[in-house]
Amino acid sequence: MVVAASTCRTETVFDYSWKHVVCAYWNRYPNPSSTHVLTEDTIKREVRDGKLYSRRLLSKTNPVPKWGARFYNNVPVKIVEDSVLDPVKKTFTTFTRNLGMKKIMKVDEIVIYSEQNDGRTLAVRRAYISSQVFGFSRAIRAFGIERFKVNGNKASNGFNYVLRRMFPQHQLAAATTTTTGASASSQQGTTAVAQYGDMAVAASATGNHSGSNSSKTDALKRTAKIGYEFCKSHASKIAQLFSVRN
Repeated sequence: MVVAASTCRTETVFDYSWKHVVCAYWNRYPNPSSTHVLTEDTIKREVRDGKLYSRRLLSKTNPVPKWGARFYNNVPVKIVEDSVLDPVKKTFTTFTRNLGMKKIMKVDEIVIYSEQNDGRTLAVRRAYISSQVFGFSRAIRAFGIERFKVNGNKASNGFNYVLRRMFPQHQLAAATTTTTGASASSQQGTTAVAQYGDMAVAASATGNHSGSNSSKTDALKRTAKIGYEFCKSHASKIAQLFSVRN
């Protein structure tokens, strides 16, 4: 039996570094846009050849359209997520597939998070949707594609919510067109500010000895806050590497 599949591809750019995106990925849930995600459990995690391999089990639910009620009830569906984190190439790839309701609608999703030249993170999502319901396969696949797009927007909004909460001082500015004829030193300075903006601001503030005492006090407070956020983000990453359950 030949089962036809529909495909869909979307792209999202996150205004955060690749390291911040990967760190926040393990803390995506809960968020205001993820009420359909009920549970998440890490069932396997290991390091092989310098890469982090993880397997997680999630349960999700989505409202069933009226025409779909004849095929299945609105019950939670188990989803397996395998992921590979490559710190050398700076890529993070996730593979997800549903375990239940596969004859009605099977969804295989691949997402690749990679670092862009401007320091931001690009997420490319691909979905392969198939159905074995005779006479309704085309309609179910079309419904799955639309649902994938809607859920993709929700996932991006929820991810950005988590990123803003975890790294409030590390959001990168949107990419702008480079001015023709700019010097190499100017371009390097722009890149440094984009990647280490908060630390650069802190260093500049603490290095200004001509300000008033209040300015120095404010600068020290900002520096302490940035240092705290930096340590907090790295502590979270280390804890996730050795955690058994997210």
